[in-house]
Amino acid sequence: MGYPDTFEGFCVDEPKTWNQFQKKELKPKPFEDNDIDVQIECCGVCGSDVHTVTGGWGDFEGPLCVGHEVVGKAVDVGKQVKGIKKGDRVGVGAQVWACLKCDQCKERNENYCPHLVDTYNANYQDGSQAHGGWANYIRAHEYFVFKIPEALPSEIAAPLLCAGITTYSPLVRAGVGPGKTVGVCGIGGLGHLALQFSKALGADTYALTHSSHKTADAKKLGAKDVIDTTKEKWAEPYAFKFDFILNCSDMTSIFDLKTYMSTLKVGGQFHMVGLPDKPLPEVKAFDFVSNAAKLTGSHLGNHQEMEAMLQLAAEKSVKPMVETIQISEKGCKEAVERVKDNDVHYRFTLTGFDKAFGTN
Repeated sequence: MGYPDTFEGFCVDEPKTWNQFQKKELKPKPFEDNDIDVQIECCGVCGSDVHTVTGGWGDFEGPLCVGHEVVGKAVDVGKQVKGIKKGDRVGVGAQVWACLKCDQCKERNENYCPHLVDTYNANYQDGSQAHGGWANYIRAHEYFVFKIPEALPSEIAAPLLCAGITTYSPLVRAGVGPGKTVGVCGIGGLGHLALQFSKALGADTYALTHSSHKTADAKKLGAKDVIDTTKEKWAEPYAFKFDFILNCSDMTSIFDLKTYMSTLKVGGQFHMVGLPDKPLPEVKAFDFVSNAAKLTGSHLGNHQEMEAMLQLAAEKSVKPMVETIQISEKGCKEAVERVKDNDVHYRFTLTGFDKAFGTN
């Protein structure tokens, strides 16, 4: 067969063969009046992809095509779609559908819809499977397809569609802006964007890291200062310092959370967007009471936040530091292995989709 009946993507079969990719045929959901088909130009590589293919976030049955930082061209647009036309350069992030009818959706919290469909490793209500962006095409509801500003090159825009919104949304919802002091913990694929967004929103921003070699990068990206969390009693000078700490590390399972939370102002938040495979360490009630600290977390962001984030990135030149890799069996293997080994500075974008899949 072929498009529009079937797509083609680089897939893995099971967690035991998590780094062995093969090109396979994919069956998309039936095309409906609110759907958009995107011919993919490039797709980012996210830590979520690695957590998924390795089975860290749960077992799965293949073939599984990951990738949820998609940029490409709208090639088919449903009858009821508004605001996007054929030929537009668009992006799709880590969510492709929500009911848009429940209380969460009506309150612009569709990223918490109990019926939401993730971009991959998920099923629609009719049983159809959602397939990710390491493929030639992706099909998504119009509400989860976004125009990409001209100022953002495709390979730069791609990581913003997950890593960008994942860090931007909690900052905005916490009221981060001028007069606020923010700590960004974990200067990696998420954290290097969080520094830039916090600075772009007007906050005094500090980097908290155990990797002192990232000091120069952190300051270049907007950190007012860099705090080395490997030093003994590192937190004492920063007691009651931060309104908000955005934790972008997925190593929180080995953190001394009490020490981190001691640096929060009264009522401040230690907010999780880095999601480790392993459980968080034991936390006692007394760890919270000295400053009424809050331990919080979030999932992606809503439609309006995605649009605002892309516009802010274009206006304030918030750009991920990106290395490109040509998509192929070999390229996908290299990407997931290097992300797993933390051998990336700071994001990968897979490119060369026209060569891998050809064009219709």
